[in-house]
Amino acid sequence: MALNSIKEIELRRLIVQTAADCGESAHLGGCLSMVELLNVLFGSVLRHKPNDPLWDDRDIFILSKGHAVLGYLAVLHAYGYFSREKLSTFQQNGSDLIAHPVKKLSLGIESSNGSLGQGLSYGLGMAIGMRKRGQDHRRVFVMMGDGECNEGSVWEAVALAAELGVSNLIAIVDENRHRNDGVNTLYNSAGGPVLADVWRAFGWHVVEIDGHDTEEVHAAYQEILANNEKPGVIVANTVKGKGIGFMEDNNDWHHNRITPKTLETCLEQLDAEASDA
Repeated sequence: MALNSIKEIELRRLIVQTAADCGESAHLGGCLSMVELLNVLFGSVLRHKPNDPLWDDRDIFILSKGHAVLGYLAVLHAYGYFSREKLSTFQQNGSDLIAHPVKKLSLGIESSNGSLGQGLSYGLGMAIGMRKRGQDHRRVFVMMGDGECNEGSVWEAVALAAELGVSNLIAIVDENRHRNDGVNTLYNSAGGPVLADVWRAFGWHVVEIDGHDTEEVHAAYQEILANNEKPGVIVANTVKGKGIGFMEDNNDWHHNRITPKTLETCLEQLDAEASDA
């Protein structure tokens, strides 16, 4: 698959515009922090066919941090799974596209998710099933948040995946250092554990990167895929609310509503960033 040709700034425009159009509060900070990670994945790593979403040889992507669904939906639209008109139904009555993923393979949504800490276990089961069917070439990618890694169920799945050597399971941790109730201090306090080191201690192949540097993101995926002995994890250092100055590292925008005036400011900032690029 060719390198991703969709610009991250366009995905960020889609996210804020769709959030504004829905007229309701939406999770924004965690959507904006994972844009580069998802764009590179869908653009140059994931084996998938938007015109054949049930393709038997496809890789699987699971959004474990399901509240960030709007970022995922923007990527699915951009890569051809559904129309802009469909995306505009986000959080509207009767829509398939609500505030958390609801499994619908025809739209490219591989799993439902709402409760944090469940996606990695779900992905592990799928990866084991692929191996049992002799489909080792297929991979399962699970996008997680660092706040989500405070859940004990995550580490149960991490331990089992390492014990079984499930190398077709790849986790991506969007480490933006915030959770719903504030700064995620569990892995970000002086003298405390470092998140990447915890994954290493469980026996995973770990790559640490700047999650907004697309070259580093590309290289990290390639390194993980070259490893065929251990499950792999990319721990990406990111900025919550990336791309919108007043949202960056501001947990008020974990979940909030974009008014018409706020949208105007968001688009102006994105336009300014595009002209500087």
